[in-house]
Amino acid sequence: MPKRVDHEVRRRQIAEAVWRIAASRGLPAATLREVAVEAGVSMRLVQYYFETKEQLLVSAFQQLTAAFGERMRERFAELGRAPGPRDVMGICLAAVLPADERSLMMSRVQSAYFAASLTDPAIAAAAGAAGTPPPTALENLLAAQIELAVAAGDVPAGVDAMLEARGLAALGAGLASMVVAGLRTPAEAAETVEYRLGELFRSR
Repeated sequence: MPKRVDHEVRRRQIAEAVWRIAASRGLPAATLREVAVEAGVSMRLVQYYFETKEQLLVSAFQQLTAAFGERMRERFAELGRAPGPRDVMGICLAAVLPADERSLMMSRVQSAYFAASLTDPAIAAAAGAAGTPPPTALENLLAAQIELAVAAGDVPAGVDAMLEARGLAALGAGLASMVVAGLRTPAEAAETVEYRLGELFRSR
């Protein structure tokens, strides 16, 4: 019988080839041909799933966002109890920070998309076509949790939830970039995030 192909697994295989190229050589190097070589598949197979480079980059970006989501779900499962607002915020911000080789690669890929989008309209359009930008989604999530914490009396009333959320998201992104550049260790980045959350949740 012919071997049954899991198309989602194949798409993930190709997406991860894009990630490896982006992390090591930059996103512009992720052509259909180079991705085929990196993935160890034929050019025809890559074109079977993605007719254009833009489609390929959109899919790889979507898969990257999904991978960050998977990291968050794993951390929630490890918590072993119903998470409160601070738990949710801490886990989501921790998922942004590189902590091992794989998450370091993912952060490099995210940085590669951002850097390339500044000068390449096609890549900017590809990232935009992938859906809500991760920073915006993270800000919205953090703001919602801060509002819940204010309502519960765990965060002082009068706090601007969205401004705080933007600051925390920017802090996470900045620390992630510093870890990628080797200017901070993962432990230092995590400690900084915990300190900022402690300040926010300090008793009234």
